[in-house]
Formats: sequence, C-alpha cells, structure tokens
Amino acid sequence: MDRAEQLRQWLETTLGSSDFSVAPASDDASFRRYFRIRRVEAQPSLVAMDAPPDRENCVAFVHVAHLFAEAGVHVPEILAQDLERGFLLLSDLGSTTYLDALDEHSAGRLYGDALDALLRIQLASRPGVLPDYDKQLLERELRLFPDWYVARQLQRELGAAQREILEKAFSALLANNLGQARVFVHRDYHSRNLMVCEPCPGILDFQDAVYGPITYDLASLLRDAYIAWEEERVIDWAVRYWEKARAAGLPVAGDFADFYRDFEWMGAQRQLKVLGIFARLFLRDGKDGYLKDQPLVMRYLRRTCERYGELAALAHLLDELDAKEKRFGYTF
Repeated sequence: MDRAEQLRQWLETTLGSSDFSVAPASDDASFRRYFRIRRVEAQPSLVAMDAPPDRENCVAFVHVAHLFAEAGVHVPEILAQDLERGFLLLSDLGSTTYLDALDEHSAGRLYGDALDALLRIQLASRPGVLPDYDKQLLERELRLFPDWYVARQLQRELGAAQREILEKAFSALLANNLGQARVFVHRDYHSRNLMVCEPCPGILDFQDAVYGPITYDLASLLRDAYIAWEEERVIDWAVRYWEKARAAGLPVAGDFADFYRDFEWMGAQRQLKVLGIFARLFLRDGKDGYLKDQPLVMRYLRRTCERYGELAALAHLLDELDAKEKRFGYTF
C-alpha cells in the first residue's frame, strides 16, 4: 500500500468518515507533503502532513509546536498524530503566505506582526529544550556552499589560495555567530513560512528549531531569499526590532551598529548555506524552482562581504566564481 492510501485510511479512521476530499496544500523543499482536507460544508478545512519517518522528524514538529504555542504565537494545532507512520492532522492556517500578500502597503503591518511574534518566541527561550546551534552544525551548513554550489553546480575546483580564503572567512563568520547571545531559533523564519491569518502571523515549518544566535531569525526575515526590500527599509525594521528587544530585556548588542554587524554576519552564514541548499535541491532532488532565487541570495552575500574588510577576500572570491558562472552560460 502506498503512502497516499495509508494516509487516506488513517484520515478515515481519525475523522470517523470517508466523506472528505484530499488536495495538495503546498509545496515544500523537504520530503514532507501537506494536503488540505475538506469535509462537509460549514466544517473548517484541515491540513494533513505526510512526513516519512525515515526522512522527516514528526516528533520534533510536535515538540516545537507546543513550545511555540506556549510562547503565545500562532502555530497549527495538532489534532491527531501517528508518529510511527509520520502522519499529523493539523488546524488549517489558510493558503495566503506573506509572500502572496506583501506589497508596499501591507509590508509595514505584516513585518510588524512578524517581529512581535519573533520577540515572543525569543522571550520564551531557555537552554536545554532545543538542540544547540553549535559550531559543528553551523560549519556543516557552511560546507554546503563549496560542496554543492561551487563543486557541483558551478563544477569548479577551488585552488589552494581560494580554499584558504574560504576557510578564513568561515572562521571569522563562525566566531561572530558563536559569540552572539542564544535564544530559540525557528531557522526558516521567512515569507513562505509565515501565513496571513488571525492572529497574524501563522507560523509554519518550525520542526528544525534550535537554540542559537539571536540575530538568525531576523536575518531570515529581513534578508529573505524570496523577496527583497530597499536597504533603508530593512534598517528601519531592524531598528524597530532592536529597540523592542532591548526594552524587553533580550540580550542584543547595546549599540545598534554592533547589532547590525551581528545581523549581517549571521545573514552571510545563512546565505552561504542557502546557496548550497538551493544547488542541492536542484541537483539531488530535481527541484529547479529555487535556482531563480539564487541571484538575490548572492547579492545579499556580496553586499555584506564588500562592507566589511575582514570579508573583502571572500567578496573577491565570489566575483571570481561569478565570472566562471557567466563564462559557462549559467543564467540562474
């Protein structure tokens, strides 16, 4: 019996009826699949998650859902679960993502809501509850850039001097990232995982949450791989967050310039990772839709590297790789 039939049978048992329809609810970069369940009229729709246990961790999803709900943010309610088979039945937060709704008129309100929710998550933080976002994990993510983006997507072998530049940049970024105060980190807090609903935002895709650098989720949100804003607006949102965080007693840097540097350097770590992940999604998983988002991520990364002397050599290396990319006719 295939998973679609297993899920259908589980839903019939769970709902006590076969009178419902099942339709794809959203795409996902992982092996999880989501389905919208519509029942008889006047009953709210539900969402079923199919997360193969050999590929995905439903236990982590349930754990973080409870943590974030206790923090006072809007996450799906878990209505039923079969962790052994990797099935969850969730409340439906709707189909309108931030990415769908964001424009010049809505951005201020939607980002304000997202920043407030982020603060609530961070204020609920405590050690020993989520996995540590430690050096090993941060560095493993950085390695996705040379392993997948450079070696496999660009088909480029770095020379000894280029590898040294990359290693020095990685060391500098890690020193900054690990020197930041730690809080609960969603780890993918951006416009595709935030839903426009009541209360706003609804928050999805939080199963990989960790305990790590305080600027990480802000960098995910404001240096979003899928939508860009003028730098002045990003700085304004960052200031608003920083002021609220300080007032709430969160351990952000006392000077905004220091905080913004932390934000940008954390963003650089994430951008290197994301370039590698998007390459892997294309080359390993056959998902080419993320290639169109790589140029924006690279622009974020290059801008940060050009702004700080310690990362200038990495900026030069990125230029060399960009020249190689264009020479071989890549257009993503």
